[in-house]
Amino acid sequence: MVSGPQRDEPQRDEVWLVALDPTKGVEIQKTRPFLVISPNEMNNHLRTVVIAPMITVTRPCPTRVAVRFQGKRGQVALDQLRAVDRLRLVKMLGAVSAKTAEDVSATLVEMFART
Repeated sequence: MVSGPQRDEPQRDEVWLVALDPTKGVEIQKTRPFLVISPNEMNNHLRTVVIAPMITVTRPCPTRVAVRFQGKRGQVALDQLRAVDRLRLVKMLGAVSAKTAEDVSATLVEMFART
């Protein structure tokens, strides 16, 4: 796991604690861990960051990727992607494994491929 001083620019594959309230409807709520999905080129130049929630309730779904982070098992819910202002980013918690990062990228390619 990667840790260190907080930076202004989150990096892809890092896990950040993100404050989401207020939300609407069935959107993921509260302050919780999210995986940074957006490429570093975007993260370094824009005020928004594309993120996906890390959840502990698992469901068999092709848009969810298994993850183990800080001793907990769960999923990255790629069906709940959102762009947030980096002001919502509270604290960097670490980074996912290279295998999880590869699985997330492959799933995103599948999700958005035109076949």
